[in-house]
Amino acid sequence: MRTFVSAVAVLIGLVLAAVAVPAMWVDRNIVQEDGFVAFTAPLGKDPAFQERLAAAAVGSLGADRIPEALSGLVAPILESAAQSLTTMPGYPDAWTETLRKSHRLNFADPADPAGAAEADGSTSLTLDLAPLVGLVAKQVADATTLPVEAPEELLITIGQPQHRQALDRVAAFAPMGYAVAVGALIAFALAFVAARRRWAVLAGIGIGTLVLAGVWTLAANAVGGAVTATSSGNEVAEIFKSEFVAAAGASFGQWTLAAAIGGGVLLAAGLVLRAVGGSRRA
Repeated sequence: MRTFVSAVAVLIGLVLAAVAVPAMWVDRNIVQEDGFVAFTAPLGKDPAFQERLAAAAVGSLGADRIPEALSGLVAPILESAAQSLTTMPGYPDAWTETLRKSHRLNFADPADPAGAAEADGSTSLTLDLAPLVGLVAKQVADATTLPVEAPEELLITIGQPQHRQALDRVAAFAPMGYAVAVGALIAFALAFVAARRRWAVLAGIGIGTLVLAGVWTLAANAVGGAVTATSSGNEVAEIFKSEFVAAAGASFGQWTLAAAIGGGVLLAAGLVLRAVGGSRRA
């Protein structure tokens, strides 16, 4: 009976762990605003992405915001801004604010009714480049003394409504990953306490963790491929999506590698414990 209870507890723990680890990664790197900003901030350093960002920001300051009579004067300034946007002193802060505004557009904060209303106003995944446009507008204003006003929003669609709905569901359940992880640890502890052969519990958890690491890797590749296969029709969005998927794969890959190493250590510990126990009985 003890062996049966121990085996069932190990299986339950592995099932819970299979859900908990991806959920915690999603919550930490995507759902939480600070984690999302820290995770995606390096994407703004990609040269091709920077070029598209600058073009989109400069292109938004068209004839509707600059008088036609002064377009000849402003055109060289805009061209210079397009080439030097990412080297401006305010670019890192503008890119960070872009990520924060974009996160608030795509995720509703239950504790912030205004943020929830803002997120609910969009049915697609979006990227708001308004802070970058403001940086360009300030340079134009400083160089020409023209009162150039940047738009409050410059939204670029990076996903379809069905992607937004899927993200909303994931965001709702991802924070539960920590509680599920605690449940997995309790199940493993119960298995260890109830087991007649504790080396078998360690080895079983180790083998199961190695299997989960492989499953997580395959699932991450499948999700990344599905996201990459969708097209938004916008060059900025496509580059952002491609870079984001690559960064997510590398980040989650570190988690799966750590899990695989942990599984290998547990398996080795179980085998060593069995060998030591066998030698003592002999």
